Amino acid sequence: MTLPEPTPSDLIPSERMQWLLEKLAMEDAGLGDPTQLSPVEARALAEQTNQRWNTDLPEMTSTDFAVPASEGHTIECRLLSPSNANGLIMFIHGGGWALCSRDTHERAARLLGLESRAHVLTFDYRLAPEAPYPDGLKDCLTVWEAILGGHDKLRDCGRPSAVAGDSAGANLALSLLLSLQADGKTLPDAALLFYGVYDANFQTVSYCDQRDGPGLTREKMKRYWDWYVAKTDLRSTALVSPMQASDAQLLALPPLFLNAAAIDPLRSDTENLVRRLRSLGRTDPYILYPGVVHGFMQMSLELPEARLAATEAGRAFRELTGN
Repeated sequence: MTLPEPTPSDLIPSERMQWLLEKLAMEDAGLGDPTQLSPVEARALAEQTNQRWNTDLPEMTSTDFAVPASEGHTIECRLLSPSNANGLIMFIHGGGWALCSRDTHERAARLLGLESRAHVLTFDYRLAPEAPYPDGLKDCLTVWEAILGGHDKLRDCGRPSAVAGDSAGANLALSLLLSLQADGKTLPDAALLFYGVYDANFQTVSYCDQRDGPGLTREKMKRYWDWYVAKTDLRSTALVSPMQASDAQLLALPPLFLNAAAIDPLRSDTENLVRRLRSLGRTDPYILYPGVVHGFMQMSLELPEARLAATEAGRAFRELTGN
């Protein structure tokens, strides 16, 4: 199925995006090359630099609690509840399966809750490379089972439900659906997937035309993949690379909403997945945001496109679920 290709102007930062990129370059000067940092150092840097996106938080109830996992650890969770919330979105944060947390994505999660008029559940899954595949995915499954099991902090959230995620979080969200499907378990009513990682192919159009960023680069993604799935033979499996799922698996998924950033090495991952879905006769909504970079939904304090993306994701949740 043919999708409109991004135009040359789509690949040029918008005026506000360019201003913000220059501002970030000044703020982050001297922080070092993230690809040369250890996982612990890279994680600390991600927490530090994401603090700027998590001020002036939209007001809502916030409840922290823990979910026990079968491996003996606990998964720290945060339930964000707007005053008019009905239904629940389980939000899986991005960060290359190795970085970030419920804290780094809190403002983005709160905006999603406001626009969806739903509770949003965020949580800290185990991170690679200390906890490589499938540990993070197992934690996502554990949290979903807590939702289905009526955990006391989630009992009053109501239906409908959805899973959402950005970047590597979108990968985990889609892998969660495929895992639940394979095991014959109850799936969410919908999924919201933001500029996700869906394949381990570093030769796609966008991996080539956006290989050096700005922001995310091909080399950074290669490193994240090495941390998450060092055994390259596993990367051809559907729970790691959802693009490798069968037609039957994709056809049986609940309704999806997908978006992508034009200036992003991962753009083609979403485009290729959307082409595949449409070739199967599915009509899942898809939005390409021109002039913005990977991770732009984090930037809602400064970037109009980030606020628009939250609005359109919230609308998609309501339309796909009838909420």
